[in-house]
Amino acid sequence: MTLHQVPKPTESELEILQVLWQHGPSTVRFVHEELRKTKDAGYTTTLKIMQLMTEKKMLEADKSSRSHIFRPLLQEEDTQQQLLDRFLDTAFRGSASKLVMQALGNSRASKEELDEIRDLLDKLEGGTK
Repeated sequence: MTLHQVPKPTESELEILQVLWQHGPSTVRFVHEELRKTKDAGYTTTLKIMQLMTEKKMLEADKSSRSHIFRPLLQEEDTQQQLLDRFLDTAFRGSASKLVMQALGNSRASKEELDEIRDLLDKLEGGTK
């Protein structure tokens, strides 16, 4: 699947994907309990969204046991890149520098984060990635 063929997850789908990326293949019950830590989510709603995500080829369900185990079919990095590209195009008219300036201007980056940014800039200027 190329980057442009990656399904575009909704906010609720992205929350489910984040649980699965962080914890690995999981049951609906586990995903639901993780989501409930930060929001009021109903079990049947979580189940329905995960079933729809399976139909959309975002998740795969292992139905060999009584409790189905879901795993993400979307890669975290690919999804982040696609979402960032869409956000960059819509919010910053495609300007990466405007995005970075806004992000750095609105929050305090740690010394470690600034060092990582410098390293990335050095690599980009050197032509390596």
